Amino acid sequence: MRTRSIGTTLPKTATRIALGLALLAVPATAVAATASPAHHPRPAATGSAPHTVRAAAGLDDPAKKEIAMRLVSSAENSSLDWKAQYKYIEDIGDGRGYTGGIIGFCSGTHDMLELVELYTQRKPGNILAKYLPALREVDGSDSHDGLDPDYPKDWRKAAQDPAFQKAQNDERDRVYFHPAVKQGKADGIGVLGQFAYYDAIVMHGDGDDSTSFSGIRKRALAKAKPPAQGGDEKTYLNAFLDARVWAMKQEEAHSDTSRVDTAQRVFLRNGNLDLHTPLDWKVYGESFHID
Repeated sequence: MRTRSIGTTLPKTATRIALGLALLAVPATAVAATASPAHHPRPAATGSAPHTVRAAAGLDDPAKKEIAMRLVSSAENSSLDWKAQYKYIEDIGDGRGYTGGIIGFCSGTHDMLELVELYTQRKPGNILAKYLPALREVDGSDSHDGLDPDYPKDWRKAAQDPAFQKAQNDERDRVYFHPAVKQGKADGIGVLGQFAYYDAIVMHGDGDDSTSFSGIRKRALAKAKPPAQGGDEKTYLNAFLDARVWAMKQEEAHSDTSRVDTAQRVFLRNGNLDLHTPLDWKVYGESFHID
């Protein structure tokens, strides 16, 4: 299942730029850097001590990022081999046109257009450059006009090019990974929480609607405070996952919530807030393991 919630409108460049600017504006001081995960200071004798914010570990650590890529791939491709997905492309009938690559770039949700534009900026005359006019025309729809019949074949050929693979990596990071990690760190949550943010923004994108990443986070904040605001991390993450499940159930394509219920929620119940290996989880009834 490779889907991204779009609500009533498909996400556009302005939405993603706004997300990036908003997250970049978050002050670095939002996350305390001195508290140890294992240390809980004694309350003062004359009153209760404020909730301690632990330093948020980073999903952007290379080893943790690799785990994140494999976790998402288990849900998106039923495989831990995320690097095998550069060549992936098909129309899965979800109203988003063609879906392709390592993160499910879609011809109907603007991110595939941005990917091919980046690839063409870096490598003019590449095999996909001739499809840019058609990609601009079909953006915001499920149309294949100007893409069929050769676009999927040419995509798979382009996927053999390291420059196209790098473009996919870079767009994944710019649009999805880095914003999710930055917001997670600002909220004072660790690797698991940052991954929950990343998985949510991959599936739902971001925007003004209630089922976007920002909408899900807003719904969670109405129920619990993140550590950066003095809340308990587990309580907040449970609220976020509750909000995520609610958002998924608003669209038929997302109605199977196992990527939350039998994966992220399992890690949270086990107290594995930093995604320490080994990891065992299930998605859509299929079992996965990382040593």
